[in-house]
Amino acid sequence: MPAQSHDHAWAESSSVSQPTMRHDWSLEEIEALFALPFNDLLFRAQQMHRMHFDPNAVQVSTLLSIKTGACPEDCKYCPQSGHYNTGLGKEKLLEIEKVVEQAKAAKEAGASRFCMGAAWRSPQEKDLRVVMEMVGRVKELGLETCMTLGMVDVDQAKRLAEAGLDYYNHNLDTSPEYYGEIITTRSYADRLDTLANVREAGMKVCSGGILGMGEAPRDRAALLQQLVRLDPHPESVPINMLVKVPGTPMENVEDMDPLEFIRAIAVARILMPKSHVRLSAGREQMDESTQAMAFLAGANSIFYGDTLLTTGNPQVERDRALFDKLGLHPEPIDPNAHDARSDDEQAETALAHAIQRQRDDALFYDAARG
Repeated sequence: MPAQSHDHAWAESSSVSQPTMRHDWSLEEIEALFALPFNDLLFRAQQMHRMHFDPNAVQVSTLLSIKTGACPEDCKYCPQSGHYNTGLGKEKLLEIEKVVEQAKAAKEAGASRFCMGAAWRSPQEKDLRVVMEMVGRVKELGLETCMTLGMVDVDQAKRLAEAGLDYYNHNLDTSPEYYGEIITTRSYADRLDTLANVREAGMKVCSGGILGMGEAPRDRAALLQQLVRLDPHPESVPINMLVKVPGTPMENVEDMDPLEFIRAIAVARILMPKSHVRLSAGREQMDESTQAMAFLAGANSIFYGDTLLTTGNPQVERDRALFDKLGLHPEPIDPNAHDARSDDEQAETALAHAIQRQRDDALFYDAARG
């Protein structure tokens, strides 16, 4: 993508006094934001966006499924659940070298963050050792790293952090009240506990939800209330539009009004002004006008590439063309991003990775059996 000339008027506005980050938004206050006239809501969201971000920069991530299918959870939206017949077979944990190749390709395509997802309830010890190696190898490429591996305890989270993992993704999915209609094999408290464990380990949090699953408008407000209560707010907040996959219980849910989806983006931006709000799953079904409106409402992060775990995502060239039309540019990796590990710890980790690569030629095994 050719270099863009950037208008940095946003930087001047960021120097004015900024509102204090709040974690105490009431449900009624959030619903009042949703009820604002559409133009007023977008105006407030855009003002908040410009206080904290370059309004024309979009953080670009690529997501790779490193282990697909046969998940024991019963999430009604998910094609990877072993409870539903979606035609998606179980796959082995990807070989480390293949993951590195994909990460290199993602970086060349303009991604600054490489996300890896595995269809597990939680990682087992043998799996954890391999994904820690993956983290280290991807970090060596100069990319930010993110993983979603299901539930993790404090020890697992700390080991992932020591391996260099920057972000851990664990979505809340929906409101506490509607959650039981979507998932029964994992509680809402389980999800909050995992997020707390990730924070305790010193990693950044990526957490959001899925809209369009038949929830009421109040559930959308309640989901955002749960996210805004996290202290600090999640650094990354993916707002997903349901992708209706044949074979899942959600395949015939009524379509969500795109303008209601944009409202949720805008409210998320107002509530969590310093977070990256990601226009996530469902972009394949959105036309350019809807995506452009999402960026105007405060979305400033996307997944880039042909697939999003197991569902479609706009192709790279389409995304580049849209960026060109809108005058957007990929957000670079922050050179001042903090790595909690000391230089000695980083050197020790790199040495351990090198020794492990020499020892282990059998990096491809069936993680689904465990």
